[in-house]
This record gives sequence, structure tokens and C-alpha cells, in this order.
Amino acid sequence: MNTLRQIPVGGSARVVKLHGEGAIRRRIMDMGITKGVELRVRKVAPLGDPIEITVRGYELSLRLEDAEKIEVE
Repeated sequence: MNTLRQIPVGGSARVVKLHGEGAIRRRIMDMGITKGVELRVRKVAPLGDPIEITVRGYELSLRLEDAEKIEVE
């Protein structure tokens, strides 16, 4: 299982499944990250957390803890 956390800077991936439940899953979905969406990793903070991704035409900062819950291909 590959997660968004494992995608290198400049890499792209498609969301396969969201893990987690309840409020965490809902928050990820509210940010526009849903099954089938294309993501691109733009930057990683100097200490590695958070990462900046492009999703649906806008930039989004995401904690690594949340990125681990996003399964990609």
C-alpha cells in the first residue's frame, strides 16, 4: 500500500482510498481529497512536516499524519 506520504516532491498520484474514520476522514474529504482525484506533491517543509500538495487546482498543506491516511497509486 502506497500512501501520499511516500510520494517524492514533484511526483503525482491518484487517490485510491481514504483510511481513518469519523471526523478525520470527513476533514480530508472536505479539503477536496476524494477517491479518484489526482494529487501532486509540490514542497516539503524543512523539517519534513507538513507537505504542500496541489489538488483540484489549489495548493494545500497537509500534515504527514493525515497524508498516511491517503492511499494512492
